[in-house]
Amino acid sequence: MPAARDSVLYGPTFRDGAMTDSDEINEVSSRNWPQVRSAPLITGGSLVAVGGLIALAGVIVGGLHLIAATRQWISEMEVPPSELARVKWAQARAAASAGVGAWQNGTRAVVVEAPAVVEVPEA
Repeated sequence: MPAARDSVLYGPTFRDGAMTDSDEINEVSSRNWPQVRSAPLITGGSLVAVGGLIALAGVIVGGLHLIAATRQWISEMEVPPSELARVKWAQARAAASAGVGAWQNGTRAVVVEAPAVVEVPEA
């Protein structure tokens, strides 16, 4: 007669000498999942969280330094970027209107080619 309750490692659990379907499922499922202890998992998760906070602090410190350096660089410029952008935009508008005017009036651009310079190697 089989034992009243065999261990999972050595055999299935018997009740009244017959294996039931639920016992078979429990036996198969218990063999498919690893047995883990919760303490190392909690420790590992805590270390990952602390590492993430340290990384976030590093990103914040680095970002603040970049912002401060950029502000100082802009304040040291002779012409502020906003004024420089305004001047360049005015130049681009003037060039575009000159191009449109030349195209509508049919004025052809004259292209002057520079003479080709040929270097002769010394022999």
